[in-house]
Amino acid sequence: METQAPPDLARVQRRTLTVLGSGTALSGLGVTIGITLGGLLARDVAGSDSVSGLGQTAGVLGSAVLAVPLARISDRSGRRTGLATGFAVAVAGALLTVVAAALSSLPLLLAGLFAFGAATACGLQARYAAADLALPERRGRDLSLVVWATTIGSVLGPNLAGPGADLGVRLGLPPLGGGFALSAAAFLLVAALLLAFLRPDPLLLARRLRSGADVAEPRPRRATRAALAVVWADPGGRLGLTAVVVSHAVMVGVMVMTPVHMGHAHGPEGTTLRLIGLVISVHVAGMYLFSPAVGWLADRAGRRTVVALGAGLLLAAAALAGTAGPEDAGQLGAGLLLLGLGWSCGLVAGSTLVTESVGPQQRPTAQGGTDLLMGLGAALAGVVGGPLLALGGYGLVAAVSAALLVPLAVVWLLGRPPAAAPG
Repeated sequence: METQAPPDLARVQRRTLTVLGSGTALSGLGVTIGITLGGLLARDVAGSDSVSGLGQTAGVLGSAVLAVPLARISDRSGRRTGLATGFAVAVAGALLTVVAAALSSLPLLLAGLFAFGAATACGLQARYAAADLALPERRGRDLSLVVWATTIGSVLGPNLAGPGADLGVRLGLPPLGGGFALSAAAFLLVAALLLAFLRPDPLLLARRLRSGADVAEPRPRRATRAALAVVWADPGGRLGLTAVVVSHAVMVGVMVMTPVHMGHAHGPEGTTLRLIGLVISVHVAGMYLFSPAVGWLADRAGRRTVVALGAGLLLAAAALAGTAGPEDAGQLGAGLLLLGLGWSCGLVAGSTLVTESVGPQQRPTAQGGTDLLMGLGAALAGVVGGPLLALGGYGLVAAVSAALLVPLAVVWLLGRPPAAAPG
């Protein structure tokens, strides 16, 4: 049982943001190594570009499917337990991926990458933990600060693809398997950090301050579906849910095929890997580096405005990246920078809208359900990426991804507040 002394909420929130930010920074390193290498490893194991998307899709699907049970653990036992459990699963997934690389086993590889996706699920759920104790007028900014912290590890992570390959060789593994050993170490450190320092637990404390008890109310069957129905019934929640799902699907659809597209460039393999790492680093910087500004803008200009801005950036990104050849690293980098910025706008503003559309008791369930739908949409985008690349090239991948913005535009237009009557 947590201490019952009245807490200094401002101090507790600062500590919570510091711990969550440190954990997501370190986990971002491990996750982006997997993003950079997962598709390439699947291609090498299967020997086909059309299968390359399955590597990233397995991770995205794992993130989606594991989001709900991890949210339930958080709902029952607190954010600290839920997040630490997820990173422990990710450690097991990273190690299984290393074994799969050594055995050149595609089924084992996909199973490992599926469990690896737990790290992404935890990184996303950490943003909600940042909002548990946040003041309403600072909710967007506090949420975005944890998203921003991912920048530190995520920008560095892709550039460890080369050193990770060297480590793999020294360990007697296939080169692409070495990076996942680094990911396992990073996730293990994050789990230990959260268990030791995420105290008091922000979700349990928020509940105690509201009701005097830190336990969740009994959940009915199909609680996730019920919570999502509440989100969808609210116009702001409906826009937020659509923005999160669509933004993530568009981002994943373009991003996961970029390393495979660049892998077709003519040149030394080491140089190509470094360029891929650089482009993905620029993309990840777009995703996370400017998120505090995005959160500030969402609080000041409004969530709807930032959702619309994000959709415009995603459309521009698909057009710019989709017209670049495999050797056009500069144009691909610029396109993926815009892709990351658009994703950040959709995620931060959309997540804030979802959080504000339900009461505190339903928030973890609604947030887990949102991340489930977000991951399933991204998994679908990822699984069709390989066949689309084989059928019509990278430009077709970008065009189909951009078409996913249509439902977001429809929900945004239908949810516009009525114009004020003339005075």
